Amino acid sequence: MKKLAAALSLAVAFTLATGTVVRAEEKLLGVVAKIDVSTDGNSAVATLKDAKSGQTVDLAVEDKVTLDKFKDHRISAGDEIKAKYEKQGAKNVATYFKKAAGC
Repeated sequence: MKKLAAALSLAVAFTLATGTVVRAEEKLLGVVAKIDVSTDGNSAVATLKDAKSGQTVDLAVEDKVTLDKFKDHRISAGDEIKAKYEKQGAKNVATYFKKAAGC
């Protein structure tokens, strides 16, 4: 019985010590309607039209690699995109943003 209690205590302690906050990521496949890059070039808002629902979704993009693709037009309006994003308040922040065909 002592071994069971010790093992249970160890399992609980391990779970608490290594537990991470699970973020709810949403997935999206859609076509880029427009891209607005900020004047300083450190962020952008990409508007995608969801292929399933037909609704438009604004995604805040802040990673340098994707911003560079916007600047040199490797990703532009009309491209089909696979994206993942997290809702942070009223803002949808992109965590993954790639061409569906690759880029």
